[in-house]
Amino acid sequence: MVRGDAVELSTRAVAAATGYSVQQIRDLEAHGVIDAAPRKHNGYRVFSARHIRDLHAYRDLAVAVGPVEARRVMREIRVLPPADAPVPVALLHVELARERDHALEARRALLLIRAESEIDVEPAESDTMTITELAGALGVRASALRFWEKERLVTPQRVATNAGSARRYPLAAIREARIVATLRAAGYRIPDVRRALTDLRDLQDIDVSLRALDSRIDDIAARTLSLLRAGAVLAEIIAPR
Repeated sequence: MVRGDAVELSTRAVAAATGYSVQQIRDLEAHGVIDAAPRKHNGYRVFSARHIRDLHAYRDLAVAVGPVEARRVMREIRVLPPADAPVPVALLHVELARERDHALEARRALLLIRAESEIDVEPAESDTMTITELAGALGVRASALRFWEKERLVTPQRVATNAGSARRYPLAAIREARIVATLRAAGYRIPDVRRALTDLRDLQDIDVSLRALDSRIDDIAARTLSLLRAGAVLAEIIAPR
Protein backbone atom coordinates (compact mmCIF):
# COMPACT_ATOMS: atom_id res chain seq x y z
CA MET A 1 0.00 0.00 0.00
CA VAL A 2 1.24 3.48 -0.85
CA ARG A 3 1.37 5.76 2.16
CA GLY A 4 -0.78 8.84 1.82
CA ASP A 5 -2.72 7.31 -1.08
CA ALA A 6 -5.93 8.90 0.21
CA VAL A 7 -4.38 12.37 0.39
CA GLU A 8 -5.75 14.68 -2.30
CA LEU A 9 -3.05 16.47 -4.28
CA SER A 10 -3.34 19.19 -6.89
CA THR A 11 -1.58 19.06 -10.25
CA ARG A 12 0.85 21.71 -9.03
CA ALA A 13 1.63 19.68 -5.90
CA VAL A 14 2.41 16.63 -8.03
CA ALA A 15 4.57 18.78 -10.30
CA ALA A 16 6.54 20.05 -7.31
CA ALA A 17 7.00 16.50 -5.98
CA THR A 18 8.14 14.96 -9.29
CA GLY A 19 9.88 17.74 -11.20
CA TYR A 20 7.50 17.44 -14.15
CA SER A 21 5.65 20.49 -15.38
CA VAL A 22 1.88 20.77 -15.00
CA GLN A 23 1.48 20.27 -18.75
CA GLN A 24 3.77 17.23 -18.76
CA ILE A 25 1.67 15.62 -16.03
CA ARG A 26 -1.48 16.21 -18.07
CA ASP A 27 0.20 14.75 -21.15
CA LEU A 28 1.43 11.66 -19.26
CA GLU A 29 -2.06 11.14 -17.88
CA ALA A 30 -3.45 11.38 -21.42
CA HIS A 31 -0.84 8.83 -22.62
CA GLY A 32 -1.91 6.35 -19.92
CA VAL A 33 1.40 6.52 -18.04
CA ILE A 34 -0.56 7.25 -14.85
CA ASP A 35 -4.14 6.45 -13.99
CA ALA A 36 -6.68 9.09 -14.95
CA ALA A 37 -7.12 11.46 -12.01
CA PRO A 38 -10.66 11.92 -10.72
CA ARG A 39 -12.10 15.41 -10.96
CA LYS A 40 -13.67 17.67 -8.39
CA HIS A 41 -16.99 19.32 -9.09
CA ASN A 42 -15.07 22.37 -10.37
CA GLY A 43 -13.14 20.23 -12.88
CA TYR A 44 -9.79 20.29 -11.05
CA ARG A 45 -7.84 17.04 -11.06
CA VAL A 46 -7.29 15.18 -7.78
CA PHE A 47 -4.05 13.18 -7.58
CA SER A 48 -2.70 10.85 -4.89
CA ALA A 49 0.64 9.57 -3.68
CA ARG A 50 0.18 6.65 -6.06
CA HIS A 51 0.40 9.02 -9.01
CA ILE A 52 3.66 10.44 -7.66
CA ARG A 53 5.02 6.91 -7.22
CA ASP A 54 4.12 6.01 -10.80
CA LEU A 55 5.67 9.19 -12.21
CA HIS A 56 8.95 8.42 -10.45
CA ALA A 57 8.80 4.91 -11.90
CA TYR A 58 8.18 6.37 -15.36
CA ARG A 59 11.26 8.57 -15.01
CA ASP A 60 13.43 5.53 -14.18
CA LEU A 61 11.86 3.59 -17.03
CA ALA A 62 12.44 6.44 -19.48
CA VAL A 63 16.12 6.53 -18.47
CA ALA A 64 16.34 2.79 -19.07
CA VAL A 65 14.59 2.48 -22.43
CA GLY A 66 13.66 5.98 -23.63
CA PRO A 67 10.44 7.95 -23.14
CA VAL A 68 8.54 6.52 -26.12
CA GLU A 69 9.10 2.92 -25.06
CA ALA A 70 8.46 3.81 -21.41
CA ARG A 71 5.09 5.34 -22.26
CA ARG A 72 4.15 2.30 -24.32
CA VAL A 73 5.03 -0.18 -21.58
CA MET A 74 3.32 1.73 -18.76
CA ARG A 75 0.20 2.04 -20.87
CA GLU A 76 0.22 -1.64 -21.84
CA ILE A 77 0.69 -3.06 -18.34
CA ARG A 78 -2.46 -1.19 -17.24
CA VAL A 79 -4.69 -2.73 -19.91
CA LEU A 80 -3.24 -6.22 -20.48
CA PRO A 81 -4.52 -9.22 -18.50
CA PRO A 82 -2.39 -9.90 -15.38
CA ALA A 83 -0.96 -13.04 -16.99
CA ASP A 84 0.29 -11.06 -20.01
CA ALA A 85 1.21 -7.71 -18.43
CA PRO A 86 4.66 -8.80 -17.11
CA VAL A 87 5.81 -9.78 -20.62
CA PRO A 88 6.57 -6.25 -21.96
CA VAL A 89 8.66 -5.57 -18.85
CA ALA A 90 10.54 -8.86 -19.16
CA LEU A 91 11.33 -8.08 -22.81
CA LEU A 92 12.95 -4.80 -21.77
CA HIS A 93 15.40 -6.76 -19.60
CA VAL A 94 16.08 -9.13 -22.50
CA GLU A 95 16.77 -6.23 -24.87
CA LEU A 96 19.16 -4.52 -22.45
CA ALA A 97 21.00 -7.79 -21.93
CA ARG A 98 21.23 -8.20 -25.70
CA GLU A 99 22.63 -4.67 -26.04
CA ARG A 100 25.28 -5.46 -23.46
CA ASP A 101 26.23 -8.72 -25.16
CA HIS A 102 26.61 -6.94 -28.51
CA ALA A 103 28.73 -4.20 -26.94
CA LEU A 104 30.99 -6.76 -25.29
CA GLU A 105 31.31 -8.71 -28.55
CA ALA A 106 32.15 -5.49 -30.40
CA ARG A 107 34.77 -4.64 -27.80
CA ARG A 108 36.35 -8.07 -28.16
CA ALA A 109 36.31 -7.62 -31.94
CA LEU A 110 38.09 -4.28 -31.71
CA LEU A 111 40.69 -5.80 -29.42
CA LEU A 112 41.20 -8.47 -32.08
CA ILE A 113 41.58 -5.77 -34.71
CA ARG A 114 44.16 -3.97 -32.63
CA ALA A 115 46.08 -7.16 -31.89
CA GLU A 116 46.11 -8.24 -35.54
CA SER A 117 47.06 -4.80 -36.76
CA GLU A 118 50.18 -4.90 -34.60
CA ILE A 119 51.43 -7.93 -36.55
CA ASP A 120 53.34 -6.56 -39.51
CA VAL A 121 53.56 -9.37 -42.03
CA GLU A 122 54.46 -8.79 -45.67
CA PRO A 123 52.35 -11.04 -47.89
CA ALA A 124 54.30 -13.42 -50.12
CA GLU A 125 53.05 -14.76 -53.43
CA SER A 126 52.65 -18.23 -51.96
CA ASP A 127 50.68 -16.95 -48.95
CA THR A 128 47.37 -16.61 -50.76
CA MET A 129 44.04 -18.40 -50.68
CA THR A 130 41.32 -18.99 -53.21
CA ILE A 131 37.80 -17.82 -52.46
CA THR A 132 36.77 -21.42 -51.72
CA GLU A 133 39.69 -21.94 -49.32
CA LEU A 134 39.08 -18.67 -47.50
CA ALA A 135 35.33 -19.25 -47.22
CA GLY A 136 36.02 -22.67 -45.72
CA ALA A 137 38.58 -21.27 -43.28
CA LEU A 138 36.19 -18.56 -42.08
CA GLY A 139 33.06 -20.72 -42.06
CA VAL A 140 31.17 -18.40 -44.42
CA ARG A 141 29.73 -18.75 -47.90
CA ALA A 142 31.74 -17.71 -50.93
CA SER A 143 28.83 -15.39 -51.76
CA ALA A 144 29.52 -13.53 -48.49
CA LEU A 145 33.11 -12.89 -49.58
CA ARG A 146 31.88 -11.60 -52.94
CA PHE A 147 29.40 -9.32 -51.15
CA TRP A 148 32.13 -7.98 -48.84
CA GLU A 149 34.23 -7.30 -51.92
CA LYS A 150 31.31 -5.41 -53.49
CA GLU A 151 31.01 -3.34 -50.31
CA ARG A 152 34.79 -2.70 -50.48
CA LEU A 153 35.43 -4.35 -47.14
CA VAL A 154 37.82 -6.95 -48.58
CA THR A 155 40.03 -6.47 -51.62
CA PRO A 156 41.25 -9.67 -53.30
CA GLN A 157 43.66 -9.78 -56.19
CA ARG A 158 42.59 -10.84 -59.66
CA VAL A 159 44.83 -13.37 -61.42
CA ALA A 160 44.58 -14.54 -65.01
CA THR A 161 43.41 -18.11 -65.65
CA ASN A 162 42.53 -20.13 -68.72
CA ALA A 163 38.88 -19.38 -67.99
CA GLY A 164 39.50 -15.65 -67.62
CA SER A 165 40.37 -14.53 -64.09
CA ALA A 166 40.03 -15.70 -60.50
CA ARG A 167 40.20 -14.16 -57.05
CA ARG A 168 43.27 -14.71 -54.88
CA TYR A 169 43.46 -13.42 -51.32
CA PRO A 170 46.91 -12.33 -50.06
CA LEU A 171 47.62 -12.08 -46.33
CA ALA A 172 46.36 -8.49 -46.12
CA ALA A 173 43.02 -9.46 -47.67
CA ILE A 174 42.83 -12.58 -45.51
CA ARG A 175 43.29 -10.43 -42.42
CA GLU A 176 40.57 -8.04 -43.58
CA ALA A 177 38.23 -10.95 -44.24
CA ARG A 178 38.88 -12.39 -40.77
CA ILE A 179 38.08 -9.03 -39.18
CA VAL A 180 34.91 -8.64 -41.23
CA ALA A 181 33.77 -12.15 -40.31
CA THR A 182 34.44 -11.50 -36.62
CA LEU A 183 32.57 -8.19 -36.60
CA ARG A 184 29.61 -9.56 -38.54
CA ALA A 185 29.36 -12.46 -36.10
CA ALA A 186 29.38 -9.89 -33.27
CA GLY A 187 26.34 -8.16 -34.74
CA TYR A 188 28.04 -5.32 -36.61
CA ARG A 189 26.12 -3.93 -39.56
CA ILE A 190 27.95 -3.30 -42.81
CA PRO A 191 28.37 0.47 -42.15
CA ASP A 192 29.78 -0.37 -38.69
CA VAL A 193 32.21 -2.85 -40.21
CA ARG A 194 33.32 -0.23 -42.70
CA ARG A 195 33.99 2.23 -39.88
CA ALA A 196 35.91 -0.41 -37.93
CA LEU A 197 38.11 -1.15 -40.92
CA THR A 198 38.75 2.57 -41.29
CA ASP A 199 39.82 2.53 -37.64
CA LEU A 200 42.18 -0.32 -38.50
CA ARG A 201 43.96 1.90 -40.99
CA ASP A 202 44.28 4.62 -38.36
CA LEU A 203 45.15 2.88 -35.11
CA GLN A 204 44.67 5.89 -32.89
CA ASP A 205 40.93 5.69 -33.58
CA ILE A 206 40.70 2.13 -32.28
CA ASP A 207 41.47 3.34 -28.76
CA VAL A 208 38.78 6.00 -29.17
CA SER A 209 36.30 3.31 -30.23
CA LEU A 210 37.26 1.14 -27.25
CA ARG A 211 36.70 4.03 -24.85
CA ALA A 212 33.33 4.70 -26.47
CA LEU A 213 32.36 1.04 -26.03
CA ASP A 214 33.46 1.07 -22.38
CA SER A 215 31.29 4.14 -21.87
CA ARG A 216 28.38 2.40 -23.58
CA ILE A 217 28.74 -0.68 -21.38
CA ASP A 218 28.72 1.53 -18.27
CA ASP A 219 25.64 3.33 -19.62
CA ILE A 220 23.83 0.01 -20.16
CA ALA A 221 24.62 -0.95 -16.54
CA ALA A 222 23.15 2.35 -15.29
CA ARG A 223 20.07 1.88 -17.47
CA THR A 224 19.63 -1.65 -16.13
CA LEU A 225 19.67 -0.33 -12.56
CA SER A 226 17.03 2.24 -13.53
CA LEU A 227 14.92 -0.55 -15.01
CA LEU A 228 15.26 -2.56 -11.80
CA ARG A 229 14.17 0.46 -9.72
CA ALA A 230 11.12 0.92 -11.91
CA GLY A 231 10.37 -2.80 -11.79
CA ALA A 232 9.04 -2.86 -8.23
CA VAL A 233 6.45 -0.21 -9.04
CA LEU A 234 5.54 -1.85 -12.36
CA ALA A 235 4.89 -5.09 -10.50
CA GLU A 236 2.65 -3.21 -8.08
CA ILE A 237 0.70 -1.71 -10.98
CA ILE A 238 0.25 -5.13 -12.57
CA ALA A 239 -0.68 -6.98 -9.38
CA PRO A 240 -1.45 -4.58 -6.51
CA ARG A 241 -1.32 -6.09 -3.05
